[in-house]
Amino acid sequence: MSVRQKLTALVASVLVCGGVGLAQAQSTSSKGTAKPATPAKPEAAAAAGGAEPTLIGQFGTWGAYTATPNGKKVCFALAKPSSSKTNPPNRPRDPAYAFVSTRPAEKVTNEVSIMIGYTLKPGSESTLEVGGASYAMYTQGDGLWIKNAAEEERMVDAMRKSADVTVKGVSAKGTETTDTFSLKGLAQALDRLAQDCRR
Repeated sequence: MSVRQKLTALVASVLVCGGVGLAQAQSTSSKGTAKPATPAKPEAAAAAGGAEPTLIGQFGTWGAYTATPNGKKVCFALAKPSSSKTNPPNRPRDPAYAFVSTRPAEKVTNEVSIMIGYTLKPGSESTLEVGGASYAMYTQGDGLWIKNAAEEERMVDAMRKSADVTVKGVSAKGTETTDTFSLKGLAQALDRLAQDCRR
C-alpha cells in the first residue's frame, strides 16, 4: 500500500470513526449541535470518490490537507509523533498520527483526534497533555477523541501556543504508550485551513 493510499484510508477512518466516536462520547457540544458522521466501514469511505487528500501546505511538522469524501469538503492538519515509547519497550505498532479536523457540512471545527497505531484497551481512557493541563480522551478502536467537547476549544488554543503535546494510552494487550508530537507549525496549518475550508 502506498503512502497516499495509507493516508486516504487513515483519513477515511478518522472522518467516519471520529463522528461516531464523538457521538458516543458526548451528547452535547459547546460549539452547537454537530451532527455525527453516518456509521460506515472505513474501507467503504476510503473507496468513495474524492476521499484522496491533497496537501495544501507543510508548516513545520504539520501538513495541511483537504479532501472531499462523498462530496463534502473536509480539512485537516496532520502530524506524526516526534518521539514514541512503549512499556514494555520495543512493542510493535503501526505509526501514530495526530489530526485536527474541520468538517463544514457538519459544523465541526478543529476536532482533535489521535490514531494511536494499535487497538486500545476497550473502555480505557487515555490522556492528552498540553500547556500544563491534562485532558481525558475517549477511546474507540485505535482512535482517541476528547471526552468533554466543552474543553476542546481550550485544548486547541493550548496546542497553538505550546511546543509539544503528549498522548498516553494502553493497548488491548496492556502495553503502555507515550507519544510526543511537536506542535511547531500547527497554528499556521490551522490558519491556512481556516482560509481554505470555508464553504
